[in-house]
Amino acid sequence: MEFQDYLSIVRKRWVSIFLIAALVTAAAVAATLAATPLYQAHAQVYVSVRTSGTTADLLQGSNFTQRQVSSYAELATTPRVLVPVIEHLDLPTTPDALAGSIVAGSMLDSSLINIRVTHSDPSTASDIANSTAESLASEVGDLERPEGGVSPVQISTVRVATPPESPSSPNTTRNLALGVLVGLGLGFGVAVLRELLDTRVRTEDDVRAVTDISVIATIPVDDDAEAHPLILQASPHSQRAESLRRLRTNLQFLDVSGGPQMFVVTSALPVEGKSTTSINLAIALADGGARVALVDADLRRPSVGKYMGLEGAAGLTTVLIGRATIEDVIQPWGNGKLHVLPSGQIPPNPSELLGSRAMADLLAHLAANYDVVLIDTPPLLPVTDAAILARLTSGALLVVSADKLHRHQLKESIGALEAVGARILGIVINRLERKQSAAYSYYDYTPAAPDGEKTVKRAGRTEPTTTGRIPVAHARVGQKRSARRTNRPPVTNVVNTLDDTIGEQNATLVTRWPGEPRE
Repeated sequence: MEFQDYLSIVRKRWVSIFLIAALVTAAAVAATLAATPLYQAHAQVYVSVRTSGTTADLLQGSNFTQRQVSSYAELATTPRVLVPVIEHLDLPTTPDALAGSIVAGSMLDSSLINIRVTHSDPSTASDIANSTAESLASEVGDLERPEGGVSPVQISTVRVATPPESPSSPNTTRNLALGVLVGLGLGFGVAVLRELLDTRVRTEDDVRAVTDISVIATIPVDDDAEAHPLILQASPHSQRAESLRRLRTNLQFLDVSGGPQMFVVTSALPVEGKSTTSINLAIALADGGARVALVDADLRRPSVGKYMGLEGAAGLTTVLIGRATIEDVIQPWGNGKLHVLPSGQIPPNPSELLGSRAMADLLAHLAANYDVVLIDTPPLLPVTDAAILARLTSGALLVVSADKLHRHQLKESIGALEAVGARILGIVINRLERKQSAAYSYYDYTPAAPDGEKTVKRAGRTEPTTTGRIPVAHARVGQKRSARRTNRPPVTNVVNTLDDTIGEQNATLVTRWPGEPRE
């Protein structure tokens, strides 16, 4: 990972880093407040040798004491020295336990021994330090005394321990600083680990890490998309609507080798937004003047008819089994440029139907009569339907839902298409988190309402409305067709002509196309 990658991690996960740092710091403060204060008393003794006073004797005695000082420092924590201390101060402890609170040592080439005692009571700490210094001097004198003579080694106290005024531990400032540093380090480490372990596709860079297939569009997340799936009508000036128009533009430049403009729209997993992407892309293409056929080939969980308000009992499966012709079941929608072929009833053998000769003939018929044919198919990983149809068309558009699909799943779905020799024309990243900026907020611009209209805020969008008039979202399609509506034939009700293999249905003849505004 490069330095910029680490900066990106900090920007993306700064909240979790801050929370972990705050928790660790709070734990350090709590531990500091709960700890018992300890006081440290310091006594110091000097080791010397009695000599006759000549220079040679002084030098010899100095060398002797420097060699022996370290041994005397270790002697300070032995039971021989500490037992008299315990008896003198009447301490409720043992020599080994007392030795754990005493540290005795000396500097290199020094004749001084420092005795430090740590205790919860400052007075007791100073008493133990002074008593230890006295006991050490007494025991060294006994050990170094020659038989019947006087010990040449003399230990003198040069610094008497006094009760400390403030505790030596816990050190609040130090613990707080360590808590902050350790918390930040731990938070950053957890953030990096989460980034390394997180394999979900979130950005275009994540897609590029898996494949070199181009990302031809990114569609931002919209919390209102589920309530208003037809975004080009519900909110035509939103960022999401403009992203779909950009997808329409990029689709025109895809290399289909001069063949028919037939595209399979699929995804790796369910609920990634492939159906709503197919529908809105079809509407955008029709608004641009192209003759578009939208086919709901998801014969397992069809949803195009439901979203677009169409009769779906007769459709693709009806044509494939020979119970109706395309002209009988295909339904116009919107401005007349878009025709929708619903799925029909769900068959027991979807893969066989979609891979049949009848399906190939149907696609050839649609390609000959429309500029663009969009086919909504099931997801790739659960079933093979999309891969089968992708071979019969110009290629597939793969819809990837950000924060839902993992990289290995994207790789598997691409492999499923490549395994059958299907072309992948591009990847569409759906529900991408995008920060608001001046460039994108331009697309949220809503035209001013004409005189006599009032502006209503609805579901995060501003729409002008009037009493007894159609919404502005439908106005542009309604104005073009109002003069022709009386001569338009209704959608043929072929459901009543089907036999029991399809199922008898009752459908109502309509006199107005779906997607067309009411007068």
